[in-house]
Amino acid sequence: MAPVEQFWSVIWLFFWGFAFVAYLFALFAVITDIFRDHELSGWLKAVWIIFLVFVPFLTVLVYLIARGRSMAERQAKSSEQAKAATNEYIRSVAAASPTQEIAKAKELLDAGTLTQSEFDAVKAKALSQA
Repeated sequence: MAPVEQFWSVIWLFFWGFAFVAYLFALFAVITDIFRDHELSGWLKAVWIIFLVFVPFLTVLVYLIARGRSMAERQAKSSEQAKAATNEYIRSVAAASPTQEIAKAKELLDAGTLTQSEFDAVKAKALSQA
């Protein structure tokens, strides 16, 4: 095989490899969306999955054309919910209670790191947040 033919064979291999990976991403996105959609009945979900098994490429194309916009909306809603849950978890873990803040300040006072006036300021601030 000539070097030019080898070159084009490699280019075609990369092209078809890329197309196959892109198709797999689209397929898994469609499957995920089918099960994420709460408005779709169980029977319709089953029909979509059956078509995905027997006519996969055409079904993915039809699904993306027919339900692409709502698919993006469900993905955005899911991302927002995940972000809100993460932020709430971070707030709940990161926030120290006023009692914890006063206890830390008391330890620093006993160690001599804080003065009595600084301790009183930390205590007043912690109690005002409660």
